Order: sequence, then structure tokens, then C-alpha cells
Amino acid sequence: MKLIECVPNFSEGRRPEIVAAIRDAIAGVAGAHILDTSADASHNRCVITFVAPIDVVADAAFAGIAAARTHIDLTTHSGEHPRMGAADVVPFIPLEGATMEDCIALARTLGERVGRELGIPVFLYERAATRPDRENLADVRRGEFEGLRSDIGRTPQRVPDFGPSAVHPTAGAVAIGARPFLVAYNVYLGPASNMPVAKEVAKAVRGSVGGLKYVKGLGFEVDGQAQVSMNLVDTEKTPLYQAYDMVKMEAEARGVTPTWSELVGLVPERVLFEAAARHVRLRNFTPDMVLERKVRAAITGGESLSEFVGSVASPSPTPGGGSVAAHAGALAAALAQMVAGLTVGKKKYAAFDAEMRELAVRAAGLGHTLAALVARDASAYAVVAAAYKLPAEGDAAQREKVATIDEALLHAAEVPLETARACAQVAELALAVAERGNTNAASDAGVAALLAEAGAVGASYNVRINVNSLSERQRGAALATEAMTLVARTRELAGRTTDIVERSFG
Repeated sequence: MKLIECVPNFSEGRRPEIVAAIRDAIAGVAGAHILDTSADASHNRCVITFVAPIDVVADAAFAGIAAARTHIDLTTHSGEHPRMGAADVVPFIPLEGATMEDCIALARTLGERVGRELGIPVFLYERAATRPDRENLADVRRGEFEGLRSDIGRTPQRVPDFGPSAVHPTAGAVAIGARPFLVAYNVYLGPASNMPVAKEVAKAVRGSVGGLKYVKGLGFEVDGQAQVSMNLVDTEKTPLYQAYDMVKMEAEARGVTPTWSELVGLVPERVLFEAAARHVRLRNFTPDMVLERKVRAAITGGESLSEFVGSVASPSPTPGGGSVAAHAGALAAALAQMVAGLTVGKKKYAAFDAEMRELAVRAAGLGHTLAALVARDASAYAVVAAAYKLPAEGDAAQREKVATIDEALLHAAEVPLETARACAQVAELALAVAERGNTNAASDAGVAALLAEAGAVGASYNVRINVNSLSERQRGAALATEAMTLVARTRELAGRTTDIVERSFG
């Protein structure tokens, strides 16, 4: 199932009953699930985050836009944040199993419907933009509602993609698009008297004028405080901690110290883990070291198979081959345990009853180990990716970066090596149940052996690719050698097992 996130921004943050009405309209579409609602009175704006399957997400977004048109009148609206519509911005973000192309298609479908049924002009932006000058939301929204009323349709740049060439009298226009996950992040610089500094800092960090790429920034006065408001449009390439560090540096250069910061809406936990690891200089930190994660996994049993397959299929490097190898090993262990269980208590196999009981317990333990390695492998890669993003200005920083990368790579090689070790043990169990287990389940023993072999070989690839990336390969030579030894052993065991299975067919 393809899942899409939608994060519409509405021009209302002071009347809770209106925010609730819009939220209820979205939630009223079957399959749409509200994740978060954030309202800001100073900005007079709310952000509603929801997820839905790809076949209903546009319907839910349409319901929200229609409700905003009913309840919000921009002719009487005021607030700190730029806006051109009652429903101002409606982006689609690909999640599980979905692609950016899916979101672009959704933006166009929704845009056509909004223009046709609601009479609101629609401008496609970001990845859904039909022209380069509409990729940047700030360019699309220039002049806001008041300016757009006089400019729309007068030049090619101001002709909407869908709908009338005149703003809706009270609901304005809407920008609908597709983008990667965006993090809304604000840093406060003390009292409002520091507003000139906030505006200078916002300009300095803004990617469009030479600051941080993938960062959009503005200076606002919010509740008597000076705020640098940022949208981090690609936190893989410009992490949150890098944005904060630059704001701090630019502010302190002007004699102002940041007082606090805030996130608006939801944020991927990876972003926070990266920031924490960066500022306390953690090495080899992985998300599965977080207690609450372990507790949730233990209580829920982890993600479903369909969720895992969707995660693998997503355009993200994790979970990847290492996790899939561990998953294959876990399935192999489960099959070996099943065959042992089908043997226990049968008179025909009474002589092997005690052995099969013990084997089932061993298989269960290996299955749990390999299931945990699925997540550990993905987490180990995340540490490697974070290490490569460390700054390297100056010789000392470069040396520290190389050392951190090497430590992360070694850890990322050790995790799949554990997978290969476990798969070799599972192959031993598969051979045992093929030799002495219930012959009615011989094919299951054969599949267990083949999966164990695939898991070991796949894990060895991940060991070797990480070792090959070390600045000094000899540091990981022993890991690569052991991985190849385990592959040879697993292949030999799997071959013996499949020979037995083939003979059982006559």
C-alpha cells in the first residue's frame, strides 16, 4: 500500500473552532489519519499533517481546501506569515512505497479539481511545478493575496496552472505541490529589539542568496520576540544542526545570542538523532540504542511484512540489502523451527524427539537475533551516512571526520557479519531437520537452507563493501575473511540439505 503525507497550511490560527472544522473535514474522509495540528496566533496560520493511502489522499486534501474556502475570508485576515490563500499551501510528500512521481500526479489531479469545482486558481510548485520560476514557493506567493489580486493573469508568470485567472474573492489562490519531507524550524534571538539582526541572519542563512542550500529563511516578530523562521526542505543534504549552527554563528557575529528554538509540526526522528549525536560528538550511535524503541518493538512485534516490503521498496537507502539478508535468515530460522515442531511428538520420529525440541529452541533464538539485525543493519548505515556529512574544514577536522567514518564503517561491517554467523548456524539446523525431521516437511527444510545461504551471501556483500570503503582496508581484512569463510560453510551445508530434499522427491 502506498502512503502519502499531506501537510496543508491554512490561513487561520486564532479561531480554534475554524481550525477544528477544517481538521474534521479532512478526518471525515475514510482512510485519512490526522497526525498533528499546529496553530500559531501571531502567524494566524495552522498546519495540519495527515497521512492517507494514495487513492484517498487527494480527496482528504480537497475536503480541507473546501472547508477553508467556506470559513476563511482573506479580506479580513492579518498575520505575520506570508499568504495568498485561505488554503495557502498543499504539499504531498511520498512515504511508504510511494514515489515523488506519485505525488506530482496527485498535485496535478487535485489542482484541476480545485480549479474546476471550487473556482480557486491553482499554482503548482516545487517538484510539481510546470515551469522553473514556480519551483520556489516564495516566488509563487510573491505579493501575497493583495498583490495577486491585481497581478494574476496579466503576465505569463502569473497565469495559474488550473482554475480562473482571477483570485477567489475571499479564498484567494492556492499553491499545490510535491516535495521531500520539510522541517519547519524557528530560532529565537531574544526581544523584538533584535528584529534587524533576525532579518539579517535569515537572509544570511537563506539558500537563495548564498547561504545554506535547501534552507528558506525569514525574520519575524512573534510574541514580542525576534524569530528566524526556517523551512529546511531537504534535511538529508542540510541537517537541522547545520542550520542552527549557522544561525548561531551569524547572530553572535552581530552581538546576539540565540535564546531557544522550536520545531513546528512533525519531524523525522533521524533529524533529532543526528543533531544530538553531532553536538555531544557521539560515535557509533544507532537509533536502536534508544530504550523506548526497543520497548515499542517488543510490545508491537515490530512492523508487519507488508510494511517492511514497502520500506524496502521506497526510494531510501534503508532498509537495504543488509536488512533483507537478515530478514531472509530470520525466515530460514522460522522454517527450521516449524519443521522441528512438526517432528516433535510423532511416533515415527520418537528417537529424535529430544533433539528436535532443543533444535526448535535454538531456531527460535536465532530467529529473534536475526529479526533484531534487520533494524540494526539499517541503523548502522544511518551512522555511516551521518559521518559522511560531518564538516571537514581544516586538517584537524578532516582527520576527525575520516576517523569517525572509519569507526562507523567498521561497525557497519560487524553488524552483517553477525548476520552471516547466525545464517551459518541456521543452515546447520536446516540440515539437521532435513536429515532427521518430518519428511512431509522436507521441502520446507530445503527452503530454509536456501534462505540461510542467501542471507549469508547477502550479509557478506555488506561486510565487504564497508571494508572496501575504509581509509585503510587492512583494518577490516579479518572481517571480510571471516565473512567469506561463513559463506563457504553455509553453501556447503545448504548443498547437502538440498541434495537430501531432491532425493526425497524420488
